[in-house]
Amino acid sequence: MKNLAYYNGKITSIEDMMIPANDRGFYFGDGIYEVAMVFHHKIFALEDHLDRMASSAALVKIELPAPKEEIGHLLEELAEKVESPCQFLYWQITRATSPRNHLFPEGAASNLYVYSKPWKGVEMSDEYRLLSIEDTRFLHCNIKTLNLLPNVMAAQKAKEAGCSEAVFVRDGYVTEGSHSNISLIKDGVFVTHPLDNLILPGTERKHMIRYCGELGILVEERAFTLEEMAEADEIIVSSTSHPSMRAMELDKKAVGMKNPELVKKLRDKYMEEIEG
Repeated sequence: MKNLAYYNGKITSIEDMMIPANDRGFYFGDGIYEVAMVFHHKIFALEDHLDRMASSAALVKIELPAPKEEIGHLLEELAEKVESPCQFLYWQITRATSPRNHLFPEGAASNLYVYSKPWKGVEMSDEYRLLSIEDTRFLHCNIKTLNLLPNVMAAQKAKEAGCSEAVFVRDGYVTEGSHSNISLIKDGVFVTHPLDNLILPGTERKHMIRYCGELGILVEERAFTLEEMAEADEIIVSSTSHPSMRAMELDKKAVGMKNPELVKKLRDKYMEEIEG
């Protein structure tokens, strides 16, 4: 298949998939999601994504439609059905299909929707432009929920300003991007916001911390200010689909771009892993 969509056992193309209007994902964004990259028909870091999926579902009290291992096997089977060896794989789990009501429906099963489409491959840029925006989101940013409207608004504002990504700032401290984690390199040290309810536990953030350990690079998990970010040697924007983007501009001012050697080491580690 050129692309693929799956919903509770039914498989079609993405364009032909039909989802019930009473799926609570439509009414309330009542669900969680994951995105993974597929290289050579193999899902990269699948276990990390399944673990985060299970954690997010538990935090919002959604019962998985199957054990996470079975969901993993299904995702692998679906990825094999798409012709392209490199794919963008998305899946979401919503609480149930039932008439609109804020209360959880009793006895209704959760829904699993998956789609996979061809992807152009690993994207790494040295030309990211960032725009800082006040972080007014709710206090459950560690849950990968479907409720992304503030992120959508921030990303659009950044685009309209000619930027690649928005950087959220809460009480003077940088939290994360609208669809990414934000990390710094300063004096050879990799600095990233600690895992708490203010940021998503990004899988690529996790991998970069591991790469730093393998390379002997000191890691500091702590909050940092926008001013500290502006003075960093490097600003790295990371996500599943864009694992290592270097920022060259923040709020229309030149930043970073002072330690390309260290960035290359981290990027090489990533490439070795996906090709391994």
